[in-house]
Amino acid sequence: MTSQEKIRCDACPVMCYIAPGRAGACDRYANEDGQIIRVDPLTILDRRIAKGDAVKPFLAADWDGTSATGDDVAVSAIGAGTTYPDYKPAPFIVSRQIEGVDSVTVVTEAIFSYCGVKVKIDTDRHLGSETAAVRAGGEVVGHVMTAEYGSQMLSLGGVAHLTGGSKAEGRATCDALLRLCNKEAVELTIDGGSTVVVAAGQSPIVDGETETRMRVGCGSATIGMFASQWKGHVDEVVVVDDHITGVVSEHQAGKVIDWPDTGIRIKGRRSTPGRYFKVAEPGLGWGGTDIDDPLSILGEWREAKGARPGLTLLMVSTTGEHSGYYVLDETLTPQPAPMPEPLKASVQLIAENCEPARATVLFMGGAGGSLRSGVTKNPVRLTRSVQAEATRVTLGGVPAYVWPGGGITVMVDVAELPDNAFGYVPTPALVAPLEFTLPRAEYVALGGHESAIRDLSDILASGGEYGSASRVIGTGS
Repeated sequence: MTSQEKIRCDACPVMCYIAPGRAGACDRYANEDGQIIRVDPLTILDRRIAKGDAVKPFLAADWDGTSATGDDVAVSAIGAGTTYPDYKPAPFIVSRQIEGVDSVTVVTEAIFSYCGVKVKIDTDRHLGSETAAVRAGGEVVGHVMTAEYGSQMLSLGGVAHLTGGSKAEGRATCDALLRLCNKEAVELTIDGGSTVVVAAGQSPIVDGETETRMRVGCGSATIGMFASQWKGHVDEVVVVDDHITGVVSEHQAGKVIDWPDTGIRIKGRRSTPGRYFKVAEPGLGWGGTDIDDPLSILGEWREAKGARPGLTLLMVSTTGEHSGYYVLDETLTPQPAPMPEPLKASVQLIAENCEPARATVLFMGGAGGSLRSGVTKNPVRLTRSVQAEATRVTLGGVPAYVWPGGGITVMVDVAELPDNAFGYVPTPALVAPLEFTLPRAEYVALGGHESAIRDLSDILASGGEYGSASRVIGTGS
């Protein structure tokens, strides 16, 4: 095969020379009969078809013309191609009627070097210290963020990892981001912490154990929710939690319902009545602590404050996963005892109120000036239109959260997008489907490429620069 048989692809900065019948380094573009085509079909979203229906490939001949200009049918950027090197209009600028308004949707597969994902992992287990490095394939790809209520948070990717480190780091980061954004499972290791397997919308796996539930609340909140149901069935309740361990007899909720003192003593830093910090170190044990024996957080009971032989004690974690029932003996030492049925029911109720543990993957990226030129000849006007909420931003048809402040910084839950919506280029960077929708008059006013506007029927009949293959995906209920 001679070099003359290869043609150059200009869809990204790599500029591969692709032989006939072969794809480029990104596997997104190929040489078909001397023409660069997009390997994946252009994706049409149809709200009239139930979500989850099988993908149906089709060309213009299969289109019945129904709702071809309505809000029920939309062209997404998935499979559309890119504007790179950004001197040309977006691959498809589609004319649509949306609720009676003559509108335009501009679609392009945007190349994001400034991008990453935020991963929310529903667990009360300690995964790693804040700012600890997160690795994929042995390379650092991000760090642990601040913990949120019942969840641990990771920040992965970003330009510093994609392009600011070694080639190995950039490749590992790009691979992890791509797989996460396409809803695949990725194993991550945290320095000084756990190994966790996460996939968007799936239960996380921590150190080989599948998480099934996130905590109902901290120890204090758990007492506030269930104190009245415990009264009359047990003399004392301690809810063990890594953040705030609660003691019902001291807690405000207990005081309001006249819960008597018990003389209990907790090892830890007392915050407010019935609320204790740092009763143990973070870990994989009771309530996200490192303890296996809940009695280890108790000090000596005080007889002068209400402790007595026969006093009963329930200790439970914030997920109901761990629980124990005890009775004080003659030396005021807690001894294990069979749990009464009403307390078993209360532990089950805690578990019932815990939501299923899931991993959430949010793609986050900044739409730079270059790709905006595919929308308008004056890119800053698009930014201002987005910030003024005159232009709606979607990714793969899913509404994006647009961050306040300068630029167009977007965030979206990847679980809501069609499968395999993201791609990559070996620079390395992610490729994400991006759509801008606005009234046609607004589009023209901001300097849009008016001559490139096309009807949906024309797009289905003629395709675009990178071919005409299309598919439809149902997005309805």
